[in-house]
Amino acid sequence: MKIKYLLISVALVALCSFAKFNSDKKYSSTPLKLETTVQQQSEGEKLIAKSDCIGCHNKDKKIVGPAYLDIAKKYPSNNKNIDYLVGKVIAGGSGVWGTIPMLPHATYKKEEVKAMVKYILSLKK
Repeated sequence: MKIKYLLISVALVALCSFAKFNSDKKYSSTPLKLETTVQQQSEGEKLIAKSDCIGCHNKDKKIVGPAYLDIAKKYPSNNKNIDYLVGKVIAGGSGVWGTIPMLPHATYKKEEVKAMVKYILSLKK
């Protein structure tokens, strides 16, 4: 039992010896301000989260349709590809990623789909 207390005491002294102690510092009662980094969701990401896209697509895993990361790898982010993908989302289609067709999303506004597509293409690493 005495050996346990001795080992604990030695460990405690060893740990305390590594701590920096500055007795010159004045301590105040003001709370510390912790800086946190919160990433804001883009408009496209918010629209995707509210849409039915998540039923067939995932950010990094293929479900029914391709993962968003795979789409971003295939299509460089430029106006031609953005317009092409906006048209594909609104009109639907098949053949590019397999035989299962993507249903048309004609109820979405073109600007909303454009924001979604821009977000997806921004995922390219």
